[in-house]
Amino acid sequence: MRFRSWKSRVGIVLLVPLGIYLIILGFSSLGSFDRTNGGEVAVVRNGGPLDNHRIRQIIQPASGRVWVGLYSDVHKYPAQQRFYTITANEGQGDRPDQEVVRVPSKDGVEMGIEGTLYFSLNTDPDVLRTFDDKFGTRKFRLLSDGDAYAPYDGDKGWSAFLDTIIRPVIDNDLREQINTFDCAQLVSSCALVQLGANQTVNPVGAGTPPVGSTESSNGNIAAVQKAINESLARDLEATLGAPFLVDLKFNLVRITLPAQVQEAVNKAQAAFAGVSEAQARVAQARADAEANTIRQSGYAACPACAAIDELKAIPPNVTTFAPGAGFAISQP
Repeated sequence: MRFRSWKSRVGIVLLVPLGIYLIILGFSSLGSFDRTNGGEVAVVRNGGPLDNHRIRQIIQPASGRVWVGLYSDVHKYPAQQRFYTITANEGQGDRPDQEVVRVPSKDGVEMGIEGTLYFSLNTDPDVLRTFDDKFGTRKFRLLSDGDAYAPYDGDKGWSAFLDTIIRPVIDNDLREQINTFDCAQLVSSCALVQLGANQTVNPVGAGTPPVGSTESSNGNIAAVQKAINESLARDLEATLGAPFLVDLKFNLVRITLPAQVQEAVNKAQAAFAGVSEAQARVAQARADAEANTIRQSGYAACPACAAIDELKAIPPNVTTFAPGAGFAISQP
């Protein structure tokens, strides 16, 4: 009897941890399934206590629920088109502060470049495995809060990766392309400041601002944009080590001048406007003088015409007109 009681107690002692283990295993199994949404792709790494940490599978976008293994790590990356914005408007770009890319033109004028880079992550399984090995195992610091994130840690992690790895390549490409043009070739109003600095005379006329070629500046901006699109794909692949980003397109939105240069441009434009206004008054006076000369010649040839025009010029509120010599006209 005592022997049976002892065996029962031993059985209970063994069954309790076994039951607890089975319960934990059951919950773990429930968490060993995962899926992706339409806009994300996943890299699954082994993560069990007795397992290695190699990549075991790739889950393509919009998948059903699949088995990923016990305690595996699932790294989810964006699979749809993304963009990186550089703008001076605070809160609208990918950095928390007001920022633009500051690069010098060929003639040394610092110019602010604003634009947006559109791209997609290469979801080819082999390329994605390499990407996760190279960047998914690291963390990058986000400027807005100073914390470090992995690229798969949601929007913050992706932004930290772009700002740390991609932004320097964009800056370098913009610097190389902008440095091949003078300021006036990209921003036509630069010619106003350069005219004053060179003390040259405008052949069009003293009151006419120098004619910057708007079509030429627009064409140069388009050339810069095209060159950046061609060089970015090449430079990013060389920098990252593989074509991790595809469908690259950079839109150059705006080129701005430093505050002091823009102020000088505004003053030059105001000065040209004042000169033009004065020239208009001179031209009007000259035209009035010529008209009076012609009119006087006509009156000399036709004295009656002069009298008729004089009568027509009487204001309607005048009832009596007495030009002198005993002559007067009164309205009835």
